[in-house]
Amino acid sequence: MSTVSPEPTPGSVVAHIRAGMPALTARGRRIAQAILDNPLDVIHLTVTDLATATDTSVATVVRFCQDIGLRGFADLKIRLAAETIPPERGLHEDVTADDPPPTILGKVLTSTATAVTAAAATVDPVAFSRAVTLVRDAGQLLCLGVGTSAPLAQDAGYRFRSAGLPAEAPADAHVQHVTARLLRPGAVCLCFSHTGQTRETLGSVGAAREAGATTIAITSFFNSPLTELVDVALVAGSRETDYRMEAITSRIAHIAVLDALYVAVYLADLDRAKAAQQLAADALTDHRI
Repeated sequence: MSTVSPEPTPGSVVAHIRAGMPALTARGRRIAQAILDNPLDVIHLTVTDLATATDTSVATVVRFCQDIGLRGFADLKIRLAAETIPPERGLHEDVTADDPPPTILGKVLTSTATAVTAAAATVDPVAFSRAVTLVRDAGQLLCLGVGTSAPLAQDAGYRFRSAGLPAEAPADAHVQHVTARLLRPGAVCLCFSHTGQTRETLGSVGAAREAGATTIAITSFFNSPLTELVDVALVAGSRETDYRMEAITSRIAHIAVLDALYVAVYLADLDRAKAAQQLAADALTDHRI
């Protein structure tokens, strides 16, 4: 694909794409036209969705974004959102700039409650049951996530270890990747990602698969590079947009799914979990007054 021009200036990505249309290949023009026709819709798509809609590939969409001077598809969506959506809506869909603090509190809590309720409808019960069995029987459990998903991975590693599983959750993305590559068959890699498009997470999950481990994702979108890569996808979707730098309500939905997974795994091997929890409780008494 031909390079259109250097990086677009802030607030000009739509005009930048339109001006560069003649220099694009046929596939590039299809992608560009889809963006120009519905820029607001594109910010709600995953890279896989746009590739399917334009009869191209994920690699072609990413390359298109890079060829117009952007870092990737996420960068495109953030710039499109900045041009088409008021700043306060980029923080939270329901909040307006005129809302007083009590109204903001009510809207955020209501949105969060809705996201958790919606997760019950989007998580496939068959996939969830399979995930419970895989985690219960894991010879080694690697929990990973970066950015706002990192605290969830840390929480998962701690909780499953306290239930007697050989779990770990390296904080550093490079260590996650190396640890994933050193997994063995019978191991499970449990990852967290809102968009399912994070480069570091995809790299680590790919390394885990190469090592022979089974992979599970807790994510927000049915169609993404991550859901195509993992063995089991637990999609806890919310209407939160994925053009933000950080996820808000989706994080709560993912925590709820993690809670359910933890409880189900705990009950699936009660003797092991009780023995481990007693040891954990003994250790915690040293930290309580």
